[in-house]
Amino acid sequence: MRAYNPLSVDERGQNAARALMSSPAASLPPEPTFDGAGIYTIHYGGPFDAYRDMTGPIYVGKADPPGKRQGRSRTRAARVVLHDRLTKHARSIEQAENLDLRDFSCRWLGLDEGGIGLTEQVLSAEYRPMWNVVVAGFGINDPGKGRTGQRKAQWDTPCIRAGHTQST
Repeated sequence: MRAYNPLSVDERGQNAARALMSSPAASLPPEPTFDGAGIYTIHYGGPFDAYRDMTGPIYVGKADPPGKRQGRSRTRAARVVLHDRLTKHARSIEQAENLDLRDFSCRWLGLDEGGIGLTEQVLSAEYRPMWNVVVAGFGINDPGKGRTGQRKAQWDTPCIRAGHTQST
């Protein structure tokens, strides 16, 4: 018999995922700007053949609080990292040749830093979003100082920007 523990790590991730997916979708990027960090999904609802029959999110992502990797996130004020991340994705989609930003929507959920990665993992495992699984590199931020000359992510190749999902 499976024992139910509403405070377990698994249930916390599942609960946050349900809260996110039950929230109404908004335009990408959402307006107005909002503060905070958390997780988000991007959805497609347009006519492009490769994406038209998708029922779940096309992408799942996260926006960690500033300073998290250095252990400083608890001492710094929250900024608009989640909204900024969605805005960057909208700009990237606008550069695609065969995609229209108006066909995309998003959902987001502000979370404390302990729930962000956990909920992203739950959503990615459940939905297997195309831009997380098939098209590598859609959500990659600039990899840091001294690495800007590295090989481009698959998302940034002309084939993908034209709406094809095969490697060039």
